[in-house]
Amino acid sequence: MSNKNGAGNPGYDMAQSQENDGDDGTANSFCIVMLVGLSWLIAIFTLPFSLCYIIKVVQEYERAVIFRMGRLLPGPAKGPGVFFILPCIDTFKTVDLRTVSFDVPPQEILSKDSVTIAVDAVVYFRVRNPTISIINVENYKHSTELLAQTTLRNILGTKSLGEILSDREQISHSIQTILDEATDPWGVQVERVEVKDVKLPVQLQRAMAAEAEASREARAKVIAAEGEQNASRALKEAADVIASSPSALQLRYLQTLSAISAEKNSTIIFPLPIEMMSHLTKSKE
Repeated sequence: MSNKNGAGNPGYDMAQSQENDGDDGTANSFCIVMLVGLSWLIAIFTLPFSLCYIIKVVQEYERAVIFRMGRLLPGPAKGPGVFFILPCIDTFKTVDLRTVSFDVPPQEILSKDSVTIAVDAVVYFRVRNPTISIINVENYKHSTELLAQTTLRNILGTKSLGEILSDREQISHSIQTILDEATDPWGVQVERVEVKDVKLPVQLQRAMAAEAEASREARAKVIAAEGEQNASRALKEAADVIASSPSALQLRYLQTLSAISAEKNSTIIFPLPIEMMSHLTKSKE
């Protein structure tokens, strides 16, 4: 048996609900109009004292988001300069549009290669839409700080220690992109993220220092060996030239005497031809 009043019919229930909402909206609109008119009367009859409450000023870098009886006024945020509010029914919140920076506390992170490090960073952001930053989030600055901490941990947890130390610029750009996308519904724009410092464990620092020192010593030995090899090759070529010309050895003796005499010492050197020494050794045999 069907109900004559339409009870249990979804369409009837929806229509009834819309009708009730329409009645409530009409009543609310009438109440708002009455309160706005009463507020204007109070402001007019209390002149000029009411001007202290009606006239408000915001700076060039600020915007004011106005609420009337708890509801957001249509239109963009007010400012900069002078704007007006109605007494008793209007409230407003001021939003700073300047770039704000904050330090991300050091985060203990386990890297991809199982190394525990402490990383801190600095984030620069500003409010892009004052209205959304007030309506969609309770405290946009605190929320951005918490999100920056978790994002830093998540991004660096997928990197190895070598990548963290060498690719800071790329890591900072990745964190900035993720933060900017996440804070867009809050009316916040993340402009820049910089990884400040990467703190390594003391034992790991010692191990890396020992590895670097051993690498430098190995390179020094290789360079010294190459120098000795080049020097021996040059000496061999010089010996071949001197052996091909006997007078060249005598000239070399004279150059040596000239170098010694320039130092003003009392040492006297008499050059003895090597051929004479070879004849003496042969005669003894």
